[in-house]
Amino acid sequence: MPLALLALAIGAFGIGTTEFVIMGLLPQVAQDFNITIPTAGLLTTGYALGVVVGAPVLAVLGTRFTRKRMLMLLMGLFVAGNLVTALAPTFELVLAGRIIASLAHGAFFGIGSIVAADLVAPQKKAGAIAMMFTGLTVANVVGVPLGTLVGQQIGWRVTFVLVAALGVLGLAGIAALVPADHRTGTPARAGIRRELAAFRNVQVVLAMLMTVLGFGGVFAAITYIAPMMTDAAGYAESSVTWLLVLFGLGMVAGNLLGGRYADRRLMPLLFTTLGALAVVLGLFAFTAHDKVLAAITVPLIGALGFATVPPLQKRVLDQTGDAPTLASAVNIGAFNLGNALAAWLGGAVLAAGFGATAPSWVGAAMAAGALALAVVSAALERRATPATAPATSAAPRVPVHH
Repeated sequence: MPLALLALAIGAFGIGTTEFVIMGLLPQVAQDFNITIPTAGLLTTGYALGVVVGAPVLAVLGTRFTRKRMLMLLMGLFVAGNLVTALAPTFELVLAGRIIASLAHGAFFGIGSIVAADLVAPQKKAGAIAMMFTGLTVANVVGVPLGTLVGQQIGWRVTFVLVAALGVLGLAGIAALVPADHRTGTPARAGIRRELAAFRNVQVVLAMLMTVLGFGGVFAAITYIAPMMTDAAGYAESSVTWLLVLFGLGMVAGNLLGGRYADRRLMPLLFTTLGALAVVLGLFAFTAHDKVLAAITVPLIGALGFATVPPLQKRVLDQTGDAPTLASAVNIGAFNLGNALAAWLGGAVLAAGFGATAPSWVGAAMAAGALALAVVSAALERRATPATAPATSAAPRVPVHH
């Protein structure tokens, strides 16, 4: 494994910790500011929307920097945002800090995905992308549970100070290990036009919509795991920590398996994972009422959800040829747009009084929608194959190295 992948995973670990740790701390934040849980859930929604906006904007602004320098600048922004979150005296400023930190997220993973894919042979690209995202998933096994525990026992503000320290560590790792000769690939205005032209490819758009609905389905349920597990399953508040560990273990396994099999059979993998995710999320509305069944279902949701990440990111890279930077970053934004939509819809059904497990039904519907789009995408690809022979999932176009 190239050491640069380790550096990217370190940065991903810090970003993953700050993104997901808030889910286990919503009750503490709500109590501290005397607000409702759905209102506190805006910290998830705001972060996700910040990723959606920051991904394309920073990807374009950073086109004149080397990829290494851009990744370092993004980690610096991430550190600043988490310090604002930790020190903010009002909920509005906490939300502002979350948004500042989130602006770095999409561009980091978008540019990082391209760097990771360029470091390995063509037949190993999805695996390399998955390796970078391993930092994100491991954060849910180590960083998020520890951050949740610290937040519950000492204070949620301390958690975000520690997250800022993780960002500093990620910055140092990138400075030391990522090669300096990788560029964003679009130094001129013509290059940006070429990047924008990728969005005229219907397969790129469909992949991004699959990302929004499929990954969003996971977060419709998981955003509200703390109140769901305490109100429906009857767990103590302290049990949320190890439930998040189970979710994180599922994410790690799903991400690695997704990376392995996406390089072989990308679309069949998406059919399987999205279909199973829809079923499991529907079942979670019932299993969430039982401690044992809930503990089994939570890691399954993590595994199935993150098994879609490497194939969806690779599909975007495959379909964008030699102009992948903007589309790659926007697809990361699409993951978080799904998170924001899911968190909002989950909060809406909770506020409407449909019960603690109602967000699971929202998630199941979103995953089913993603599966339908995957079927449409495959059908269009089969129809176009005779005329455009090479561009299939089984034999993808290889992006040009920069």
